[in-house]
Amino acid sequence: MSYFEKFLQANKAYVDLHGTKSLPLKPKMKVAIVTCMDSRLHVAQALGLALGDAHILRNTGGRVTDDMIRSLVVSQQQMGTREVVVLHHTDCGSQTFKNEEFCYTLRERFGLDELEMDFLPFTDVEESVREDMQKIIASPLIPDDVIISGGVYDVDTGRITEVKL
Repeated sequence: MSYFEKFLQANKAYVDLHGTKSLPLKPKMKVAIVTCMDSRLHVAQALGLALGDAHILRNTGGRVTDDMIRSLVVSQQQMGTREVVVLHHTDCGSQTFKNEEFCYTLRERFGLDELEMDFLPFTDVEESVREDMQKIIASPLIPDDVIISGGVYDVDTGRITEVKL
């Protein structure tokens, strides 16, 4: 049985718990959370969020990219969010490599002549949160009155520590 087939079975139990709630399209708490795709982060549980409370935007390292800004703009301008939380975590896979070496490995593995891609690795998790908060603040598409906060989730304890600019 594939994982997807197992997921479909698990979904049957979820549907029973979910019921036929007609949740509004816009997030109730008017907040968007930018975080990592790491499977050790159960963001909703860690932050006490229920279904429909917040937008949770995930990618490798929880980094703020052009595409993340795109998602934040839609979240704010179409869905009414007024706050952004940048939440990175300890022991991140994006701390395990350097961009140049990773690109070289990929070029070799796939027989590419060149590869110009920034995978946005980092060494200091708190500094990566600050960098990403600054990217959001610097974007002309993010209004000045949007609240921007940051934190680091500890994968060993579940504790979130605030990161200030």
